[in-house]
Amino acid sequence: QVQLVESGGGSVQAGGSLRLSCAASGRSLSRYLMGWFRQAPGKEREFVSGISWSGDITSYVDSVKGRFTISRDNAQITVYLQINSLKPEDTAVYYCAADRRGRGSRFEYDYDYWGKGTQVTVSS
Repeated sequence: QVQLVESGGGSVQAGGSLRLSCAASGRSLSRYLMGWFRQAPGKEREFVSGISWSGDITSYVDSVKGRFTISRDNAQITVYLQINSLKPEDTAVYYCAADRRGRGSRFEYDYDYWGKGTQVTVSS
């Protein structure tokens, strides 16, 4: 069982930046493909970004390309999402998720473990 804890959310003005973190509780994430999802009010949860086990393959939804950067540390303990040039439409609860089978999917049902989320609010 993997427990994921997100942090780093907050309230910022448009154009600002945040760095979200996702830490595994007492366990390395080195064997998991990791993803970030978000859910805006009244909308379904959507894929934002994913990163491979090794960290050398990343993917992003089109709406965040060039603004968001996913990474993971060498000890495989934490996964990060650097979010820049924030827009009001980025307002959402951001979740990290772990896929133990490394499928590289953008569908939430392919992820095995989830954090409880961190709120990001962007004002115009």
